[in-house]
Formats: sequence, C-alpha cells, structure tokens
Amino acid sequence: MTDPRPLLFFDSGVGGLSVLAAARMLLPDAPIVYAADNAGYPYGTKSEAEIAARVPALLGRLVERYHPRLVVIACNTASTIALGHVRSALDVPVVGTVPAIKPAALLSRTRAIGVLGTDATIRQPYVDRLAAEFASDCLVLRHGSAELVDLAEAKLRSEPTDPAAYARILDGLISQPEGARIDTVVLACTHFRLVEPELSAARPLAYVDGAEGIARRIRFLCDGQTWPSAPQAGVAVFTRAAHEIDALRPALDRFGLARTTVL
Repeated sequence: MTDPRPLLFFDSGVGGLSVLAAARMLLPDAPIVYAADNAGYPYGTKSEAEIAARVPALLGRLVERYHPRLVVIACNTASTIALGHVRSALDVPVVGTVPAIKPAALLSRTRAIGVLGTDATIRQPYVDRLAAEFASDCLVLRHGSAELVDLAEAKLRSEPTDPAAYARILDGLISQPEGARIDTVVLACTHFRLVEPELSAARPLAYVDGAEGIARRIRFLCDGQTWPSAPQAGVAVFTRAAHEIDALRPALDRFGLARTTVL
C-alpha cells in the first residue's frame, strides 16, 4: 500500500521554496503541493489581525481540497503570528517556521547577531522570547525589509536585481549602534535564503536560516509513512491568476513543481 497524500507547503509567495528544497533532499519521494498566497502578498507589511484571520481560513480551504498528510507554514511572518490559530483550526500536523536565533547564537563568535526579516516578523514577541531563551549573552539587532522580499521574487522571475540594494539593506543592521560587531545574520524570512548569494557578495557574514531544521522535523513526523511508488509531479497553487506566474514557471520547474493552478 502506498499513501498518495501530499506535503502541503504554504507561503505568501515563492520564499517557501527554500524550505521545500531542503525537505526534498530528505524526502525525495514525497508528493508536493506548494501554495503561494499571491493575492495576499506581501505578508510582512500587513497587520497581525489581517494575517491571523487570513492564514487559517486559507489553509482550511487548501486542506479541504488537497487532503495533505502534513502542512508546512514556510513563512516566518505567518508562523510567528498565526501558527497557534492554524493548529487549532486544522486536523493535520502543522510545522511552522521561526527565526533561527538558536543556531545563530551557537555559531556567533563575536556574540553579536543580526535578525533580518519582514517588519511584521521582527516586531513579534515570539522573537523577543527566542532571543531571551537562546541568545541572552548576545547583542541581537533587528532590521525589517520589504524590499528584500521583492528582490527574491524578482530573482525567481529571472529579472535582474541591483547589487547595491543588498548592501543598502544590510547596512540597516550594520549601521545600528554596535552593529559592526555582527558576524552572523539570521535570515528570518524564507524569501531571503533565495538571495543569500547576493547578500554574501554584499557583505561576507555567516547567514543562518531554519530550512534544514524544518526538513528534519518534517521527516520525523512522517517517519514510517509510505509514499507513492512512482514519482509525482509537484503542484504550485496560487490564490490569484497573474502574469507573474508565467515568469515563475522555469523556477517552479527547478523545484519540482511542474504544474500550476489557481485556487
């Protein structure tokens, strides 16, 4: 017997593809549905109330349609705001994505960490708790950037991006008092891993995110389950028809998402 139920990955856009890539390394036979809420993009500039209302309702529709064995909220903003609401609303296991402050604290030698995320993520009390629990002996500076989310989306549409933009965004961390001490940056938005090469070129620091840890958690929760015997084409689901979807098709195909549809 094989189990055709997919893993459902969810984000406001293409950022969650960075988490999907890590999960595919550990679970190459898993059927995949990747849902991008492009009708609600971007999440990082929305209010907590908007996200807390929108994400559980939308995931409820997706679960009803695709019957996944597990849901991955591959979005730091949605996870830090709506993870509890989603778990209460759904009858399937839900894995969230939170800023990788713990591994960053273990890595940092200067004991100075930058947290680069969306405006909505970096102001969350959840981030305060992570910093207090895992990086109490570190200087933790934060900077929010909606522009970097757009740059990641543009890159996956094969559009050129300005190298100076990455340096300017990182200066939002480094220019803060004692920011020059930072040796490790938490990429607290799943979009940001997609532009890590550009960030590294702008400033060669250690960049940390949670994709591998999330992938290990998914594998643990799926331990002992069966998968389809034949490879399954992944599906990318969007919440709004848009011309940008056509521009994304080559990138989606590289991530194993050969089909696209609109919810």
